[in-house]
Amino acid sequence: MTKKQKKVLIRIIIAAVLTVILSLIEIDIPYVKPVLFMIPYLIIGYDILRKAVLGIVHGEVFDENFLMAAATVGAIALGEYVEGTAVMLFYQIGELFQSYAVGKSRRNITALMDIRPDYANVEQDGVLVQVDPEEVATGTVITVQPGEKVPIDGVVVEGMSALNTSALTGESLPREVAQGDEVISGCVNMSGVLRMRTTREFGESTVSKILDLVENSSMKKSRSENFITRFARYYTPAVCFGALALAVLPPVINLLMGQSANWSQWVIRALTTLVISCPCALVISIPLSFFGGIGGASAKGILVKGSNYLEALSKTSCLVCDKTGTLTKGVFAVTQLVPAQGSTEDEVLEAAVYAEHYSKHPISRSLKEAYGREVDAARISDVEEIGGHGVTALVDGRKVAVGNRKLMEQLAIAYKIPQQAGTEVHVAIDGRYAGYLLIADVVKPNAGKAVSAIKAAGVKKVVMLTGDARNVADAVAMEVGVDVVKSELLPADKVAEVEALLADKGRKEKIAFVGDGINDAPVLSRADLGIAMGALGADAAIEAADIVLMDDDPEKIATAIGISRKTLRIVYQNIVFALAVKFLCLALGAFGTINMWWAIFADVGVMIIAVLNATRALSYKG
Repeated sequence: MTKKQKKVLIRIIIAAVLTVILSLIEIDIPYVKPVLFMIPYLIIGYDILRKAVLGIVHGEVFDENFLMAAATVGAIALGEYVEGTAVMLFYQIGELFQSYAVGKSRRNITALMDIRPDYANVEQDGVLVQVDPEEVATGTVITVQPGEKVPIDGVVVEGMSALNTSALTGESLPREVAQGDEVISGCVNMSGVLRMRTTREFGESTVSKILDLVENSSMKKSRSENFITRFARYYTPAVCFGALALAVLPPVINLLMGQSANWSQWVIRALTTLVISCPCALVISIPLSFFGGIGGASAKGILVKGSNYLEALSKTSCLVCDKTGTLTKGVFAVTQLVPAQGSTEDEVLEAAVYAEHYSKHPISRSLKEAYGREVDAARISDVEEIGGHGVTALVDGRKVAVGNRKLMEQLAIAYKIPQQAGTEVHVAIDGRYAGYLLIADVVKPNAGKAVSAIKAAGVKKVVMLTGDARNVADAVAMEVGVDVVKSELLPADKVAEVEALLADKGRKEKIAFVGDGINDAPVLSRADLGIAMGALGADAAIEAADIVLMDDDPEKIATAIGISRKTLRIVYQNIVFALAVKFLCLALGAFGTINMWWAIFADVGVMIIAVLNATRALSYKG
């Protein structure tokens, strides 16, 4: 609890005690009782009265402060001292609940904001000096010691360590880095000392972009928030004039009919309706629900650029996924090795690695990773690359041919046709077929589970778009369980496919696209909702997408959808509950069926319930 909240709590306790004592004491001396009740009333309500007066001065008359001031001052003027003080007392209790709830919501986002570094260690004359990160130029070598935040994006030039990325990704598993590895700002160095060469200025670094994104998220309001804002703008003046009419018209009509005016009775009813009509429950709880949803998402490494995007995500009926980097790891690896009769797996792999040793192609890197040993270049000679076919070389004096089917056909060597999908690498040694390897982009272990979770979250259709070959795309689609797959697409083709889906969707339905954010920026921008996947350090992802998933876990997509739908359920619950109670109590108050105590419940009680309900958006266990 903050210092300000503690002061309000003390005021509430003092005012409550004094109100109870004064209500129990019988005082018959004229004017003493109202004077004594003004003490707890002013203790608890002086700030509300001040805001109401300032609102009138500045032309912003019709707000909750004005309603509370008018209702309580009117009640006290009519001799309802306990009720007038109690209204202000319970209103402040509701405000305290709201303040605490907002503080709790902010803590998740504040934790994210803590990734901002305070300094960078730069060596000057052999001594480490702490300087402002904004003053560090690109290419400067900085030192990050254990326990410190990485201040600027860079590359490790010396040292090994484990980095805590939980503030960015929501995951507690540390990431190991060594010389040559890229490191982004915002991570916390856990163990060894790292010397890094910065690759960009602080203003362009990952941490700056993320902080800017979070700070501006509240500016983009959802349709629900905009509706409540417009509703309150017309609703509050309407109930004020309605209460005035209720206080004046019935007594005047009674007088015209020759009956008693009963001014005090109708004024009390009008004041009761003023208390009931205060729109606090809606004006406070709806933005708080979205704020809580955004804060809860940020704690899980999901950055939402505004409540409008959180609301749109809840209406997603079709999710379009890129394959590489979203459902697959985006890293090629040997997935199958099949030796021909008379050959061994080691023989086939070694021949392929040595023949491809000088190639810079990703296939060569995949073969070397699978081999896992040093290559003795002295064993290799007469290397010849055959464009679009493969490579031939002498390895230990034997002629090795490594490539695709076209190479085998050119050399008139019979080969086996693989049954599984992937890039085929056929190997022949001295004109004899030795076997083949399959290299493929590996499907993420939890991709199938993620697609199932996305559908369970309410998404009707999952579509996969990829530029990869049809057989590879079909194999991945079957393994992970997507509904529709479109392969061999260029970036422009992906945009066309998304536009076709947009044309077929329902009026209230949304199409979301999930990509790695680097080469999918056009599609991310074209869809109703762009979600960047695995965007840790990717500028294009942070800038092009509406929602940014800070790691490459596809299950986070389902988590984001779940958070958005839970938030919207809470918003609708609060709107329906608050309006139903208020309109019921307004009708009963106008007819004199309920008194000021019921009015307190209709205002403060409903607000507290709505605020407590809104705080549920902070947590998500799905």
